Amino acid sequence: MSSGTDMTAELAFKSAHDLSRAYHSRELSPVDVTENLFARLAQLEPVLNAFCVLDREAALEAARASENRWKAGHPLSVIDGIPVSVKDIILTKGWPTLRGSLTISPDQPWDVDGPAVARLREAGAVIFGKTTTPEFASKPVTNSALTGITRNPWNPALTPGGSSGGAAAAIASGLGPLALATDAGGSIRIPASLCGVFGHKPSGGRVPMFPPTPYASLAGFGPITRNVTDAAMMLSVISRPDTRDFGAIPYDPVAYEERLDDRDLSALRIAYSPTMGYAKVDQELEAVVRSAVDKLAANGANIDIVDKVMESPIESMERLKKGFADYAFRHLGPETMAKVDPMIAAEIEASRGADLATHFDAEMERAELHRQMAEFHKTYDILLTPVISAQAFPAEQDAPEGGGRYDWIPFTSPFNMTRQPAASIPCGFAASGMPIGMHIVGPQFADLTVLQAARQFEKILPWEDIKPQYGKQGVAIS
Repeated sequence: MSSGTDMTAELAFKSAHDLSRAYHSRELSPVDVTENLFARLAQLEPVLNAFCVLDREAALEAARASENRWKAGHPLSVIDGIPVSVKDIILTKGWPTLRGSLTISPDQPWDVDGPAVARLREAGAVIFGKTTTPEFASKPVTNSALTGITRNPWNPALTPGGSSGGAAAAIASGLGPLALATDAGGSIRIPASLCGVFGHKPSGGRVPMFPPTPYASLAGFGPITRNVTDAAMMLSVISRPDTRDFGAIPYDPVAYEERLDDRDLSALRIAYSPTMGYAKVDQELEAVVRSAVDKLAANGANIDIVDKVMESPIESMERLKKGFADYAFRHLGPETMAKVDPMIAAEIEASRGADLATHFDAEMERAELHRQMAEFHKTYDILLTPVISAQAFPAEQDAPEGGGRYDWIPFTSPFNMTRQPAASIPCGFAASGMPIGMHIVGPQFADLTVLQAARQFEKILPWEDIKPQYGKQGVAIS
């Protein structure tokens, strides 16, 4: 197959469900797709810096095995032969998991798959590389001393967000249709919004995790994709049970991708809150989201405007994070700390000696927030908000000019605290040409409702065929 830009792009942007159908009909093979992927990686990875591990030989070996299964008529699953990347926070057998940090030695056995990776492998997915993350996935942008700066395919001068910035940048630029990512405060949804792709943070415990992340019950694993169906296909696989996670919820054997159109848009009770009662939002960004909400309403959605959803939970979240960080990084001595990103090191040092009573006060506030949202969802099936409150900013920065490090992400972390499912869907563009996302939040455990709403919105606000146009030094992304 030609490695020219036009040919690699044509195949690269095929969805996972289209590839699965093409494998079934013998129009394409997993080997074709994998070879094409690596040709495209050679073009774009120098621009984006979205990967810290790439393994062409392992990927082709998996692709050849998948090709034989499809030829024999015995694929392992609907994602057999589909390329998948894994964020470098998640254990992946045979490859180091360095978590974006210079403090972790690559010279050790790497002989365990995390639960989600194990499920992907059992389903026949072609795991081809690991995507970049800031150190310990602790920043909402993606840069680290280990891997450098990851860039946004819509404008490589700008950040893709984080901490799953490598995953979102890869998906947006056609470097695989499926990415496994993590989210402890918005790390799936923030980069999905900034890169114009779909990102779903499942309910807490929906996708088993091992080992626990530094942020414990705030964190979850989920998909970043270019459409809702692909995310649903992936969730059906990675949500399968694993005994290593004592906090996992009971397995629900639903095939999410088969249920996406079971719920009509008009049957959903929807609230839209532009600030949730406490956020300060860029006016142009909010106007784009509001326009998308108006378009949904014009197409039959029942939407109420709700000015206040809750009091700001940000201070509670910061107290929780302080307690988790004190425990998670207690073993890092001065020599190791000298290797840590200075901003992250400062936060770790500030967490030293975190007060247990203060931490449990925050846990009680978290429980109250959960109760409030459970009451809220007795009236509304879905809450819509912006995903972030600021527009994309330079990739070299950790936050927008003049703003605090976390001021621009007020919408995402509350739903890590409550463990509710939430997603970011593209809903429009700023005048700069950068994509803007809309946040969909559902009741706890209602992942199917969130995905069904996202699928209905996708029909009204289609985004999958809108792709980044520009790359550094004239390299075409699409």
